[in-house]
This record gives sequence, C-alpha cells and structure tokens, in this order.
Amino acid sequence: MSKYDDIINLPHHVSKNRTPMSMENRAAQFAPFAALTGHDEALAETARLTTPKKLLSDDEMASLTRELARVIEQVPEQEEYTFVYFVPDTQKDGGKYVSITGTAKKYEEVTRALTLSDGRVLLIDNILSIRRLDTPEF
Repeated sequence: MSKYDDIINLPHHVSKNRTPMSMENRAAQFAPFAALTGHDEALAETARLTTPKKLLSDDEMASLTRELARVIEQVPEQEEYTFVYFVPDTQKDGGKYVSITGTAKKYEEVTRALTLSDGRVLLIDNILSIRRLDTPEF
C-alpha cells in the first residue's frame, strides 16, 4: 500500500466560495519571472542601434552655410524647406537622422537655433542638409 492510496480516488475539490480560475490566469502563475530586474531592458537597449553624427567636409559645410543664410533671409516669406538633422540619443552615443519639412519662423543667433512655424526647434550644428521644397533632388 502506498502512502496516497487513501486519497487517490477522491473527487477533485471545487470551492464553494471562489469561482474557478481561468486557464490563462492559472498559466500566469507559473510563467517565468525576471530574476534580474531590468535585465531584459538592458539587453534591448544594448541591441538598439544608433548612427554616429556625420562630420561635414569643408565644402559640405560651406554649402550648408550658404543654404542656411538663404533660409534665414527668407524667414518672413514662408518658403518651405526639407531639413535633415541629427537627433542625439539620450541613452548612448550616436543618434538618428530625421527629415522634416516646414517653414522657418525665426533664427536665434545666440543659441544657434532655427525655429519652425510648427514650433520645432533645430540646432544649427545638428543640421546635415537643407533643400528648398520646390527644387529637384540631386
């Protein structure tokens, strides 16, 4: 005789006070847990790719400066431009390049920032290229 022979054939107990737990909730009780809190997030952050900021050549910088001067001159005329600019990553080195289209509203010489009509602010040092919307791409 084994030690469980007296209870092995008894019917399964069903509580009169509680409703049966769903299979999904029962399975969740036995789901794996993260022994190291934040470990999964750290792995995801490490795997996330960033792009290094491109350093412009002297010729590219001169061309960008000329284009920026045109944008600043035409601030009241509401010309529409496409700006490609660098957005630094807050968590690690590098960042990403973003392309937006808008009209320049004002230029702050002290902070070297260009404010667009929709309120977005672009730091001049992070702008990679400027193209007037009605000009063809090359």
